[in-house]
Amino acid sequence: MIKVDIVKKVAEQLNLKDKEALQIVDAVIEAMKQVICENGRLEVRDFGVFQVKQRKARIGRNPRNKDEYPIPPRKVVTFKLGKELKDHSVVATDEAGETEPAAAGPSKESAGPEGLSASNPST
Repeated sequence: MIKVDIVKKVAEQLNLKDKEALQIVDAVIEAMKQVICENGRLEVRDFGVFQVKQRKARIGRNPRNKDEYPIPPRKVVTFKLGKELKDHSVVATDEAGETEPAAAGPSKESAGPEGLSASNPST
């Protein structure tokens, strides 16, 4: 989904023209940018939290020629899903194409000695 899709949904829900909905979406995005830049954090209840975090300086490597080069510290914006959004939108699809809510953590049955699921190596 891209910004145009959001504009169309807003226009449809509020019975507006696309140009009017675009102005609304742009205003909301601009307000969010300003809050994040000024405060370093924006929390939208049940949706999530945008937060500015500082990344440390580190050494990078070119995989082709193995040359090392310094990567300076920088600020990045991170996003963490809110509980309600996570519960409603994070869905796992099994091989049959059926969807089921993703588990919040490994179950006791499939957990290994360190609490990691043996069937899901990505956790």
